[in-house]
Amino acid sequence: MTAPHIVAIGGTLRAESATGRLLAATLEMAEARGARTTLLTGDAIAFPHYEPGNVEGNPAVMRYLEALRSADAVIVGSPGYHGTLSGLVKTALDYVEAMSKDERPYFDGLPVGLIATAAGWQAAVSTLQALRTITHALRGWPTPMGLAINTIEPGDPIAKCNGPMALMVGQIFNFLER
Repeated sequence: MTAPHIVAIGGTLRAESATGRLLAATLEMAEARGARTTLLTGDAIAFPHYEPGNVEGNPAVMRYLEALRSADAVIVGSPGYHGTLSGLVKTALDYVEAMSKDERPYFDGLPVGLIATAAGWQAAVSTLQALRTITHALRGWPTPMGLAINTIEPGDPIAKCNGPMALMVGQIFNFLER
């Protein structure tokens, strides 16, 4: 297989959000294993609310969809707001509907790594579960290892989850080698 293309989407509109930093760190691990990567976070996924038919004419949405269409794997990261994923991430995932009639619809057959961050375990875990449910609805294969990270605990969230993050990236590569 040629170098797999792994696309990470999510984060927040803040430049140094924990979720965005974790997505970038995860892609660095994938690059170290030979992957080509694309990170789509912040303004790159700040789309208008999804409405069928409003995809054409929006260059940012078209770039986003082209990246996903060329992906061999996807990583989705979201902060947990009030117990579930953010509107920014949900809207970006809603735009995947534009891929419903593609030869490979949605995330069909792709491994999907998931990262959920929140200021508490309850929101982090429920956000991770919501991301798993959405991944299944989009026909993706969530990796067995998903990351639920409590950002209110002391310490750097990236350093705290290097081991589980490496395991998740390894699961993506193992899936791609099948």
